[in-house]
Amino acid sequence: MLTLTQALYDQIVAHARADHPDEACGVVAGPAGSGRPERFVPMLNAARSPTFYEFDSGDLLKLYREMDDRDEEPVIIYHSHTATEAYPSRTDISYANEPGAHYVLVSTADADDAGPFQFRSYRIVDGEVTEEEVKVVEAY
Repeated sequence: MLTLTQALYDQIVAHARADHPDEACGVVAGPAGSGRPERFVPMLNAARSPTFYEFDSGDLLKLYREMDDRDEEPVIIYHSHTATEAYPSRTDISYANEPGAHYVLVSTADADDAGPFQFRSYRIVDGEVTEEEVKVVEAY
C-alpha cells in the first residue's frame, strides 16, 4: 500500500493538470529505507509529449546525487497519462528500474472529457505490474 499526505497527492495532481496536454513526470523522495514519501520533486518531461515521458538525463543525474547526499531514495516515481487510463504502458513497464518504488500514474483524460480522473499506484518488478491501494492521510 502507498501512504502519502494530502499535500503530496495535491502537488502530484496539480503538476499533472498543469502540464496537460503533455505528460508530467517527477519523483517524491523519502529517507532511505523508510518507504515514506516526503520531498516532492517535479521534473521536466524532456520529450514534451502527450503520449510519452522522459526524464532529462542531466536533471535525473543531479536528482540522484542530491538524494544520495541527503540519504534519500525515490519512494514515488510518477507520471501522467493524458488520453488513457492510469495503467502502465509497455514502455512504462520497460523503463521501471526501481523495484522498491511506487509507480504512480495520474490520468488527466478527464480534462478532455475522455474519461474519469484516476490516481493509481503500482509496484513494477521484473516486468510484473501489481496495483496497490493508495491511502491519503493528513500527516504521518
